[in-house]
Amino acid sequence: MKKHIPNTITCCNLISGCIATYWALCGIYDMALLFIVIGAVFDFFDGMTARLLHVSSPIGKELDSLADDITFGLAPSAILFDFLKQHATLLPWHYLAYAAFIMAAFSALRLAKFNLDERQLLGFIGLPTPANALFWAALLTGCEELLGASPVGVWAVFVGMLLSCYLLISEIPMFALKFKHWGWRGNEIKYIFVLTSAVLLILFRVNGMAMVIAWYILLSIITSFKRKQTT
Repeated sequence: MKKHIPNTITCCNLISGCIATYWALCGIYDMALLFIVIGAVFDFFDGMTARLLHVSSPIGKELDSLADDITFGLAPSAILFDFLKQHATLLPWHYLAYAAFIMAAFSALRLAKFNLDERQLLGFIGLPTPANALFWAALLTGCEELLGASPVGVWAVFVGMLLSCYLLISEIPMFALKFKHWGWRGNEIKYIFVLTSAVLLILFRVNGMAMVIAWYILLSIITSFKRKQTT
């Protein structure tokens, strides 16, 4: 019985992604964001549960990637598609809205790469799909009217989407919030990130979530650059 518990949690993640996609296509981004967050919670606990119960399996690993591509690939792509479709008059061709689903494909590529890449034990290579999904869902939930008010904002979203596709499969090292110990030494970047993220979320709420992901990317790039200089 216990071997089915992690896969059940993973399926809850997948279902959350399906519901998030529905709300995204309805143009109700705050509900889409909510179910992406719920999916992220299930995604966090399925792996933990499998390790605690000692029931990890190859099928669980594959199912997890499928669920993640729905919740963190398709759902944010649907939000972007709906946003670009609504503001198609500000684009030279309204068919460009369909390009939003390229991000779902790149998310699938990133997940497949993660499954095969043995370097990603203590950190990530490229932008994790949950971070990418939360960024776009939070950004368009909090700034839809501002970004959709002019061609500049709409094009910024389109170009940003292409940039995030690159980041998903890039070779940029990004840190993970995994602590071997709770001391300051060796965990400086992680503690700085957690503290500043808390401030951003308190001050800016939904918009703060997008700022946290942008800060995470920037801090990872800075850390990687400094590490290369010292080696």
